[in-house]
Amino acid sequence: MADKTSKISLNRRQLLAASAATGIALTAGPASAADDSRPDLTGTAVLITGCSSGFGNLGAILYAERGAKVFATMRNLPRSEAVALAKTAAEKNLDITILELDVLSDVSVNQAVAEAERLNGGALDVVINNAGIGTGAPVELQDMAMMQRLFDTNVMGCQRVARAALPKMRARKSGLVVNVSSQLGRVMVPGMGLYSSTKFAIESMSEQMAYELVPHGIDVTIVQPGGYPTNIWENGNRYTTAMLEEADDERKAAYQALVAGALRNSGGSTDPNDVPRAIAGVIAMAPGKRPLRLPVHPGGKPQLAINQVSAQTQVAMLGNSPFGPWVKDVNGRG
Repeated sequence: MADKTSKISLNRRQLLAASAATGIALTAGPASAADDSRPDLTGTAVLITGCSSGFGNLGAILYAERGAKVFATMRNLPRSEAVALAKTAAEKNLDITILELDVLSDVSVNQAVAEAERLNGGALDVVINNAGIGTGAPVELQDMAMMQRLFDTNVMGCQRVARAALPKMRARKSGLVVNVSSQLGRVMVPGMGLYSSTKFAIESMSEQMAYELVPHGIDVTIVQPGGYPTNIWENGNRYTTAMLEEADDERKAAYQALVAGALRNSGGSTDPNDVPRAIAGVIAMAPGKRPLRLPVHPGGKPQLAINQVSAQTQVAMLGNSPFGPWVKDVNGRG
């Protein structure tokens, strides 16, 4: 008698083909689709997390090149990435201050934000929550330690930084919080661990925050990048490898194809500078006009329909409630 599960099982070749098909949808198109205009950010104080590589590192340089006063943060200083960024700043005469900030630590976050505010002489203009990690493999194989690490970094890290920066922003009644989510904060792919789960959480937390901060004059924008070639893939493979080494054989055997495809090298040939360029455009927009969500990718954006339905649903549900003006304001932008 045939195994009932065989009809829905995937071998490794089928899994990789499915991933490749998804990758085509996310990466097809020209090398860059972001607006390449050069908005003037002169005098804008921007704090960014996760600046050792990827969007954070590229953004620190790009915003500073456009005149911003950048506080580039990363954990575990001193480190070679900080030395390299400082060298670039010196060579290009950029206003970049490197601060130690570990998004897993309340103390570290509070100290870094307070120091940035002291150096800036007051509230920050923009906070970009960029630090994040991911893993591969099925949900069942994500042990509690890995799950805690993912949510602590990707979700609670954003909350720590926002809580540290918002009091002075509220006192000044202006500011912008940018939370980097993902296309995978609206859709999901089997075998991608709990990355989507954390980004779904960021989407909801950020949207609620956007409504609540309307009366305080503070904008919130959720950035939804598609696949880009950054270090998140390499770092994710390292976390995944360690996790799979600890997983018991019975669980791994139950998901052979997904385990075989758990380590990924993706992002395609797209230009990761698309993301900081798009964020720079949002920073330069007038307060109260910045979009709630910012999809960024030259290829397909499967989340667009979900974003639209979500906005319509929020307005339909709350538009005539006491929260209606906030919800209509936020969802009527962009």
